[in-house]
Amino acid sequence: MIPVTLIMASSLDGKIAKNKDHFANWTSKEDKQVFIQTSKDFGMIMMGYNTFKTFPSPLKNRLNVVFTENKELEIEGVKWVSGEPEKVLEELKTLGFKKALLGGGTSLNTLFLQKKLINEIILTVEPKIFGSGLSLFKDDFDLSLELLELKQINQNSYLVRYKVIY
Repeated sequence: MIPVTLIMASSLDGKIAKNKDHFANWTSKEDKQVFIQTSKDFGMIMMGYNTFKTFPSPLKNRLNVVFTENKELEIEGVKWVSGEPEKVLEELKTLGFKKALLGGGTSLNTLFLQKKLINEIILTVEPKIFGSGLSLFKDDFDLSLELLELKQINQNSYLVRYKVIY
């Protein structure tokens, strides 16, 4: 199985969005640069359909793997998938990918974590408080993490990278 890294931006109170249609224009330009560079380095990004819909168009120069039960029109650079994440990861491996990047949202993050498929988490903590909204995960978990990196990316935002311990 190829290793999976989850990449997300979070408010200080652990929210990744106010709702499923919330465009990620609340994150810093430095967070966007981290996201763009990391997803290009991976050559691909997996996401749920609601997350995909928050982008104005598919992310260029990488494979957009979109989990959905409803196959959409053929779009260049987009691979529509459904079913078990393990099978999707195996297919990505046969396509030559050595690692996979997971970009949310809440339901897909939760599914991958339930199946113990997330190896690392890259999280940008932004200086925002939403109060209510979508959390990084939606089920009850009790996992430990090992800090791999902590770095300030601008005056108010931090990037943290963790290894997930199962």
